[in-house]
Amino acid sequence: MSSKPAKASKSTAKHSTKPGTDVPGISDRKTLRERARRNVEDGAITDTYSADRKAVIKLLNDALATEYVCVLRYYRHYFMAKGMLADAVKAEFLEHAQQEQAHAGKLAERIVQLGGEPDFNPDTLTARSHAEYKEGSDLRDMVRENLVAERIAIDSYREMINFIGDRDTTTKRILEEILAQEEEHADEFADLLDGWIGK
Repeated sequence: MSSKPAKASKSTAKHSTKPGTDVPGISDRKTLRERARRNVEDGAITDTYSADRKAVIKLLNDALATEYVCVLRYYRHYFMAKGMLADAVKAEFLEHAQQEQAHAGKLAERIVQLGGEPDFNPDTLTARSHAEYKEGSDLRDMVRENLVAERIAIDSYREMINFIGDRDTTTKRILEEILAQEEEHADEFADLLDGWIGK
């Protein structure tokens, strides 16, 4: 009797690589092709999109309003900044205004991809925004108000990300990128306040 282990038979030694082999959770080519031809007018939204599209569009429009209120507040602070530290802080206000504008563009683009319409109505902008439009009484107050607004944005984006989960990975990724930048903004303003000298 041989003590050598038996060789695996050819049928079990290799994984099958035949076209059309079923892999759990992965559609075969025929199914993918058939699904793609249905509702072609929906563009990027296919049958596998599992999030509540209307709810996601509403969340994105609220975030869009928040970004524009922040853009307007940052520009106000940029032009109104006075005092010994004004030049350095003004540069932060301007950079953040431009970054918030870029966030708004990403949000508007995603709303359209989802079949919605970005809501730029100025009459309802502040009512839909999570953050407030606070003018600030002096430079330090402006920094503080922007820090508060960034903290609001951080919480609202985090909640949206958790709500969407893995049902809309593209929107989730966009929101995660924006959240990371909002956290940077908050950190910068916290550092400014921490080392503040004078009024």
